Amino acid sequence: MMGGMEEQVWQPLRTVEGLPLHGGEGRFRQLERAASGLAYLIHYPAGVASPTHAHDHDSIVYVLSGRLRGAVDGVEAVLEPGDSALHPRGVAHHVEALTDSMWVEFKSPLPQRPPIA
Repeated sequence: MMGGMEEQVWQPLRTVEGLPLHGGEGRFRQLERAASGLAYLIHYPAGVASPTHAHDHDSIVYVLSGRLRGAVDGVEAVLEPGDSALHPRGVAHHVEALTDSMWVEFKSPLPQRPPIA
């Protein structure tokens, strides 16, 4: 069942996998949830970054707006609208917003605990 965007409320995003964000805070909306995974809409203002972390699920990031710089297993990349990246389960990675940025992040399988808060 699709939830209307107008029904979704932004939540503050201060931690990723229990670790505090660097440079401020972001915000998120949970878009959809299924037995096999979930999707978030995430926004980081310019300068906000996640700490290096790994998790118990795969994440696929699809950038909607802005520019992100990140690294997966030590390999750096810059992502712009229309770009995507895979953060495999158990692999260290991080992301930083070079400009105000928004992306959809799909997580599967369903995380054992809430990955962001």
